[in-house]
Amino acid sequence: MAETKISDNFEVFLVEHGFITQALYEKIKEQAQKENVPVINILASQKLLSDEALAQARGAFFNIPYVSFKDKKVPQVILDLVPKETYRFYRFFAFEKNGQNLKVAITDPSNLQALEALEFLSKKNGYNIQLFITDEASFSEITNEETSAVVGEALADLKAKEQKESKAKTPQGEEPYLQNLVEDAPISKIVDVIITNAIDGNASDIHIEPTEKDLRVRYRVDGILRTVMVLPGNVIGAIVSKIKIMSNLKIDESRLPQDGRFHYETATRQVDMRVSILPNINGEKIVMRILDKSVKVPTLNDLGFRGKSLEWTLQNIKKTHGVFLITGPTGSGKSTTLYALLSMLNTPKVNIITLEDPVEYFIDGVNQSQINPDIGFTFASGLRSILRQDPNIIMVGEVRDKETAELAVQAALTGHLVFSTLHTNDAIGALPRLMDMGVEPFLLAASVNAIGAQRLVRKICQNCKQEIKVVAEVKAKFKEDLKGVSKEELGDLSTDDIHLYAGKGCDKCGNTGYKGRIAILELFDITAHIQEMILKRSSPQEILEEAQKSGMITLQQDGMIKAMMGITTYEEIIRVISE
Repeated sequence: MAETKISDNFEVFLVEHGFITQALYEKIKEQAQKENVPVINILASQKLLSDEALAQARGAFFNIPYVSFKDKKVPQVILDLVPKETYRFYRFFAFEKNGQNLKVAITDPSNLQALEALEFLSKKNGYNIQLFITDEASFSEITNEETSAVVGEALADLKAKEQKESKAKTPQGEEPYLQNLVEDAPISKIVDVIITNAIDGNASDIHIEPTEKDLRVRYRVDGILRTVMVLPGNVIGAIVSKIKIMSNLKIDESRLPQDGRFHYETATRQVDMRVSILPNINGEKIVMRILDKSVKVPTLNDLGFRGKSLEWTLQNIKKTHGVFLITGPTGSGKSTTLYALLSMLNTPKVNIITLEDPVEYFIDGVNQSQINPDIGFTFASGLRSILRQDPNIIMVGEVRDKETAELAVQAALTGHLVFSTLHTNDAIGALPRLMDMGVEPFLLAASVNAIGAQRLVRKICQNCKQEIKVVAEVKAKFKEDLKGVSKEELGDLSTDDIHLYAGKGCDKCGNTGYKGRIAILELFDITAHIQEMILKRSSPQEILEEAQKSGMITLQQDGMIKAMMGITTYEEIIRVISE
């Protein structure tokens, strides 16, 4: 959604009418000035006001009645009075018509372009428009209801075409028939609906999976897969072929895996789709990763850094040389953390060069390169080349082998600050992993500045968040596991008085109780004592104990603290840590 443009008067209105306190306003205003964004954007992004409350406040400010669409439906014939591209771009839709009187719900009445579009619509069709304000959740719910209708219509068209064109099949095979099917509007419409709804729903991945009888479509939202559509089996071949054509892949190759990508635009967003196709026993499974170019790089606070982890991170990225590693499994947000660090260091005074696979965020002023192993452009070969580009800061997407590890260490020892990721279960595990790759302990001790590990957990939906009863066993578990954590890390929290929270489930979170994700982290600083332990090849357990004496907290401890803070649930921490 475009950046909200509301005057300071609205912020004063929120305080005067009790939507937020004066103290909270002053705190947010200070943060807004630091980040150079409007106060209203912070209120929305941090969910300090629910979408519904924010919409009601805007309505009161602009003297526009608020309308909610919970458990309400809008007839498709009314929704179609405004073209799909228009209502998706300007974030308004028609919901009731009586003669020439048309009721329209809008999410942002301060959007002058949207109001001009409404005025044009009014003059063109002779409507008397009555304006209402609604929240984003209602907008998404109503406008996404067209999906089943669009897909149903496309499938009906497809069935009619199949019956009409079945004679086009040749005795030698079905290639001419399949090619015609791929080019048909119904298939293109179905693929567009699948991709567009995934983007609008903030999904990170689309899974298109053939089963024995049908085709299942699933979206990964906040790290969890959910089925959104089941299509008949007769469209499998055409949909796979359509996506292959879009990705510039071989349409006639169905026995080998293929990887590709394509660019896709909706009315409001531009994304890159990274495509992976894998043959299985029922056909070809497609996974499309959505890489949104318009998403801004989050801050360390947004990501979940706090306490010693934040303090040590800020200290180590100020150094002019050394290695900073982030570890964790695939999909744990490692690259996003590195992007956040690079954004903080990105100034005209330094030359930052990256090697990535793929480039997920685009940062102005940073020289970003995407590796291509098919032509010999690997992390190792690329690292050799960029060292001749006079870099100050280097980001290597992943350390995968001995050659890359040794080159990264050598770069750090010769005056470069190197950021990279590694696949290990925890932060301490990075040391034996690098030694196993063949990096000598004395090189590690001299080059590595800090190592972190992270996982992504779902955040409690702030709209339906409520305190829950904590049983004695869980209280005892918290007290035992957090007994070594300093008061500085715990802040106002106390292990003698455990309070936990959960989401009840509502329309805004799809009745899951969760909305959005945040990282749980562990990070340790390579002190002089730990350097000596590395040289002596001390065990990971011994190094962990020493790091904890310096103030390091583990992934589970950080997760427990965030559960006590009401950010996530204890069940979510257990789910992620045990994976």
